[in-house]
Amino acid sequence: MPHSATRRPSPPTRTALTARRRLVAGCVVAAATLGLAACGTASGALQPTAGVSTQPPITLAPTDSRPTDGPVATVAPAPGSGSSSDSAAASAAPPAVPKPHPPTAPAETTAAPHGGTPATPVTTTPVATTPATGTPAPPPAPVKPGTVIGSTASGGHTVALTFDDGPGPATGQILDLLAQYHAKATFCEIGQNAAANPALVKRVLAAGHRLCDHSVHHPQPFAKLPHDKAAYEISAAKDMIVKAGGPGTRVSWFRAPGGGFNADNEQITASLGMSSLGWSVDPRDWSRPGVPAIVSTVQKQLKPGGVILMHDGGGDRTQTVAALKQLLPWLVAQGYTFDWPAG
Repeated sequence: MPHSATRRPSPPTRTALTARRRLVAGCVVAAATLGLAACGTASGALQPTAGVSTQPPITLAPTDSRPTDGPVATVAPAPGSGSSSDSAAASAAPPAVPKPHPPTAPAETTAAPHGGTPATPVTTTPVATTPATGTPAPPPAPVKPGTVIGSTASGGHTVALTFDDGPGPATGQILDLLAQYHAKATFCEIGQNAAANPALVKRVLAAGHRLCDHSVHHPQPFAKLPHDKAAYEISAAKDMIVKAGGPGTRVSWFRAPGGGFNADNEQITASLGMSSLGWSVDPRDWSRPGVPAIVSTVQKQLKPGGVILMHDGGGDRTQTVAALKQLLPWLVAQGYTFDWPAG
């Protein structure tokens, strides 16, 4: 019997090779798309093994020019592209990294307590501040009681003449004397007297003199009055004087009867836009001590910038008128000029 040679497997036919290559190529494409290293052996594709060289992958260009954010598929070279091996392996390229987008500024949010979800974005409104300090502007200061005035507005060698308790029977005579010496004075009027003699109030203003509030009824001791009573005496008297004087009448001071000032009535006075008016010279002419006594007291007590207290109402003021006839020329001779009280 003749010796038989070992039979070698017959080479695959051309048709089988073509089908096999197409299967391998399709498997590689599917594997790259699904992110697999290779197809399973059940599909008939060969898995890459160590030491097996492969051709560089070919990147398929997208069908249009728009960018894509997905992975780019790669395939092994097609048959006849230069590979002589029937078992050419395919490898999948790593997914392409998308181009970074410009960072977007986060919306302002309020911090959530204890690390919770941030609250809805809010819009803040700046607080009005002062330009110099950057802090909120302080509220206006409250009105404070003023100091009781006992001097002239200008100071120096001046004197302020003041007359209380009018208008009364002596007011006209005093106005005539003041006009003769070109002197100016302040008239502190009782509210009810002003209401009863509006013509005299207007004459005082027409002559260029000024007005002062001296309460409605002249109650004493004024500093002992309860708040409501003091407020009425001050505010109602001012209203009466303004009404008697007519439109535009100004009342710049309040003089408490008997000088009875305290913190409460000073505050009331200030709240009504007036200053508290005292004096520095008091000849007590209201007590009718005699003309020489009135004149002598004024001459002894007066200092430059002083305020003289005398009366044009509240009783018989003939001694005051007579004393004034001596004092006015004396003041002029001493070089005094006539001024308003301070305040």
